[in-house]
Amino acid sequence: MRFHGDMLLTTPVISTLKQNYPDARIDVLLYEDTMPILSENPEIHTLYGIKNKKAKTGEKITNFLHLVKTLRANHYDLIVNLADQWMVAMLVRLINAPLSISQDYTHRQSAFWKNSFTRLAPLQGGNVVESNLSVLAPLRLKETIARTTMSYPPAARERVRDELARAGVGPRYVVIQPTARQIFKCWNNEKFSQVIDALHARGLEVVLTSGPGADDLACVNAIADGCSQTPVTALAGKLTFPELGALIDGACLFIGVDSAPAHIAAAVDTPLISLFGATDHKFWRPWSNKMIQFWAGDYRPMPDREQRDRSEMYLSAIPAQDVIAAVDKLLAAYPGASA
Repeated sequence: MRFHGDMLLTTPVISTLKQNYPDARIDVLLYEDTMPILSENPEIHTLYGIKNKKAKTGEKITNFLHLVKTLRANHYDLIVNLADQWMVAMLVRLINAPLSISQDYTHRQSAFWKNSFTRLAPLQGGNVVESNLSVLAPLRLKETIARTTMSYPPAARERVRDELARAGVGPRYVVIQPTARQIFKCWNNEKFSQVIDALHARGLEVVLTSGPGADDLACVNAIADGCSQTPVTALAGKLTFPELGALIDGACLFIGVDSAPAHIAAAVDTPLISLFGATDHKFWRPWSNKMIQFWAGDYRPMPDREQRDRSEMYLSAIPAQDVIAAVDKLLAAYPGASA
C-alpha cells in the first residue's frame, strides 16, 4: 500500500511464495491506482484495490467494508503484511486468517498492532527487496527468489513496436524518464538535454517517457526543446505500465530518476543509470546488477530525512559529463543489450 515502484519491489515475496507453494492462490491488496503495474503478473491470482488517502471518507468506508466482506469469504490460510498503516491491523483482525505475519516495525509497537498478527518478523537487509523478503522468515521456506518481476502481454509489445515504427525509431534506442512525483527527485532539464545530445552523437535514438500530467509533459517538452536533435516524445504520457515495461525491455539502456520506471528497468534486466538525491540511495536503489547509480550526496552534503526540503532539486549537483561517461561505460559493458 505505497506507490507504483514499491509494488514492483514486493514481487520477490510473491515469487518466493509461489515457488514454495506452487498450488496456492496468491491475492494482493494494494491501492487502486497502483494496480496496473502488477496487472499482468502471472503469479498473482487476484488484485484487490483499496482507496488511498485522497478518496472521500464515505468512499473509503464503503470500500473498506466491501473488502472485509470479500476477503473474509476467500478463507485465506496465510496473510503476509508489508504495510505499516493502522487500517491494515484492523483489516487483518476482521479477515481472521489462521496465520498472519507482519514486519515488526519499530514505530508500531502498541499492543493493538502486535496482537493483530500471529507472527512478527524483524526487518533485515540493506535494500527494500531484502527487507520485504525478511517478513517470510517465520515460514522457514526452502528457497527464496530475490528477483523483481515486471510482466506485460504480447499486445503491449506489439503496440510499442507499432508506435516506435511510426516514430521512426530503430532497434537500438535509449529510454529516458526525467520526471518524478516530487522536485527533490528531479534533475536539471538542460543536463538531460546534454545527455540526449551525447546519445545522438553516438548514433543512438532517444525516447522520452513520462506520466500523463501537465507538469510531466511540460518537462519532457522543455528537455526536447533544449536538444540539438529532437528526441522522440510521442509516447510520453500515453503508455500503460505494461506497455512501458515492454518499451524499456526493448531498450539498450535506460536513464532515469528515482521513480517507478527505474525499477521497471531493473525488473526487465535493461542496463540502467539511476539518479538519486536526498533519498536513501542504498535502501531504495533499483534491484539490478547492470546499473550505475549516481547519488547527489557524493557531490554535496545531503540533509537528514527530517531536514529535507522537498522543493529543492538536490540532483542538480550531479554533472552531465559524469552521466555521459557512465553511458559509455554501460554501452561498452552490454553492447548487445536490446530485446
